[in-house]
Amino acid sequence: MAVGNAPFHAHVYYGPCERAAAQSVRAQLANREDILFVGRMADGPVGPHPIPQFEVHFDASRQPIVEALLRAAGLRALIHPLTDDDLADHTALATWIGEPLALDLSSLDPPGMNQGVARFGKSDF
Repeated sequence: MAVGNAPFHAHVYYGPCERAAAQSVRAQLANREDILFVGRMADGPVGPHPIPQFEVHFDASRQPIVEALLRAAGLRALIHPLTDDDLADHTALATWIGEPLALDLSSLDPPGMNQGVARFGKSDF
């Protein structure tokens, strides 16, 4: 499970009252050339994520920039690398901004089968 140069994901969560802030942060990230991908806003549960969210893909070197934008907006987020262990990515290797959520871990790929790496650069959702 290599983490050092792994690309990263951030799952940015929002509720109805936070949707405007999420849209603003999403637009800021989408306008940056150093961010690899910004996904669509999913207004309901998707995969392991129990509430609305959008995803952001970025290189590890951009994590401080992404985290700063999310903290400034007051949004909750799960940030994790994309290794070959989807479960570890979303648990042991993950960092939370704000209150953690209980994820549906049953929907994640088994260790060694992380399709997220193969899908990197495309939206999972």
